[in-house]
This record gives sequence, structure tokens and C-alpha cells, in this order.
Amino acid sequence: MSDGHVFSLFGAELTARASGVLWWAHRRVLCVSDLHLGKSDRMVRRSGVMAPPYDTADTLFRLQNEIEALAPQIVICLGDSFDDLQASDSLDTAESACLYRMQAGRQWIWIEGNHDPGPVEFSGAHLAEYSDGPLVFRHIAKAEAEAEISGHYHPKAAVPVGRRHITRPCFLYDQHRVILPAFGTYTGGLRSDATVLWDLMRPGAVAVLTGETCNVLPMPRG
Repeated sequence: MSDGHVFSLFGAELTARASGVLWWAHRRVLCVSDLHLGKSDRMVRRSGVMAPPYDTADTLFRLQNEIEALAPQIVICLGDSFDDLQASDSLDTAESACLYRMQAGRQWIWIEGNHDPGPVEFSGAHLAEYSDGPLVFRHIAKAEAEAEISGHYHPKAAVPVGRRHITRPCFLYDQHRVILPAFGTYTGGLRSDATVLWDLMRPGAVAVLTGETCNVLPMPRG
């Protein structure tokens, strides 16, 4: 167990950090997926369900901690950064200021997701996908892709602790791709043994559970 798990993808040395961000130290790239900022706001607008409106502040606080610790030159948000396009307008003054501070002095890339399929008001590049060296960054994995980093599925896996199991968001990776966990505070998860994930990942795939430390185990199946 450790704060991060180091592995290689097409010659790029990557670290799956316990927080749920992916760190490419050589290029000083921090990659994060599925922030779902403004989720509590969207829940009220669309269904009338009231949830404590602290998810955006908590998500931004945790991301800020990672940015302060790593000082990245590039930040890539892998889509569904906002729970919908209207949610990007729901951030209050303090939340918006926090996001602008994180963006200052570095390249910031917003990848389009299925929840936020267009540009938002915040600065940065707004792209369908992004390539850097051997790696391609997109929101939803493509079955035939290689050297791919994606999000979307919010994978989670369980580790046995005594007579019970603890379920955590997780990274999934094999020799061809990485799927990041959701970083957002109110996001759920899809079990790593779900058919869609099992079909995407190659034999020998690994799950890296996040939390206070990383737990690494073969990709669980049923």
C-alpha cells in the first residue's frame, strides 16, 4: 500500500495516486476525470431532490490539494467536469475563484464529456480529445484504441478486510489503456466486473483502489 502506484503505458511512466488523479511526472501532467461539479444543483433543477450543496467545494478542495502538491504544468480534465452545461454557471463566487486560481499559470484542458458536451465559461482549451506524446486522452474509451487514457465509467472495486469487503473507486489499467475513477464527491461507481469494463480491459488488467492509500490487485471479476 502507498500514496501512489507507478506503472508504464507505451513508455510513459504514470502514477495512479491515492486521491484518484493520474500523474505523468516527466511531462508534469495531472489528469483527473468526472469532477461532476454542480451535481447537487442539477439534482434540484431536474428532480427536486435536495442534497447538501457542498459537493463542488469539496471536489475543488481535494483537487487544489493535488495541484499544490504536484505543481503541474498541464491539467487535463477528462470530461463530465460539470454535471451539465448549466451547472457550470452554478458555482458561487468562492468556488469560481478557487477554480481560476488553480488554472492560473498552467495549461488547462477541458475534454468534452457526455454530461458537458460543449465549452463552458471557464478559461482553458475545450477539446473532444487531446494527444501528448504516445498518449491520447478522451472521455469514453474506444475498444480498438491503444495508449488511451479515459474516464466515464466511474470504476470501483472491493478489497477484503477480515470478513467484509471495502469498496473504493479505482483505476483500471492494462497494456493498452487506463480508465480513471470519478473524482467528484457525489459520483457513484460501476463495479469493475461489469460486462462493459471487462470487455474493454485485456487479460492481466489491474485495479488500483483509491483512498488514504492505494491498494493494487488483479482486476476483480464477479
